[in-house]
Amino acid sequence: MFALPNDIFYNTGIATYIWVLSNKKAGTVREGKVQLINANEMFVKRRKALGNKRNDISEEDIAEITKIYGDFKASEISQIYDNEDFGYTKITVERPLRDDEGNLVLKKGKKQPDKNLRDTENVPLKEDIKEYFEREVLPFAPDAWIDEKKSKVGYEIPFTRYFYKYEAPRPSAEIMTEIMDLEIELSGSLEEVFDL
Repeated sequence: MFALPNDIFYNTGIATYIWVLSNKKAGTVREGKVQLINANEMFVKRRKALGNKRNDISEEDIAEITKIYGDFKASEISQIYDNEDFGYTKITVERPLRDDEGNLVLKKGKKQPDKNLRDTENVPLKEDIKEYFEREVLPFAPDAWIDEKKSKVGYEIPFTRYFYKYEAPRPSAEIMTEIMDLEIELSGSLEEVFDL
């Protein structure tokens, strides 16, 4: 999966991706793997914008992206994961229904779920559901249980999370100095406008 640069299409400003899918990965190094390539910094500015289209991908960038894909190696802009890294089981967590006196509502001797307390959790495929439930749910809701009939497997690729780079915020003293400078500049401009 390739993340393309922003502003390369005429009428859209959304993030765009190219997915390369193959049913011929069996027996290769790519079997069971997903390669993410962050190519959103690989562009050249257009001389003249066409609507939202302000950037182009140069032939050199296309060649570099193709080489990175072909090499199938982890780097700053190429990351490789197992298919299961993106998968999760969505479990439904039920809590018991209670009457006005706080007693459990039973039907044929079984606790009934309270629809208002129903919640869901996404458990990574590589994690044991029972262990996750005991660690993440039971300490906060000891009377909870999983409705296993409602469990579903899904996949999600939060692309930007994998390439996020933390940038420390500027020091507050620096920001304060900038604000004070702007206030002084602004008050001088207001004095000129209103002849104060």
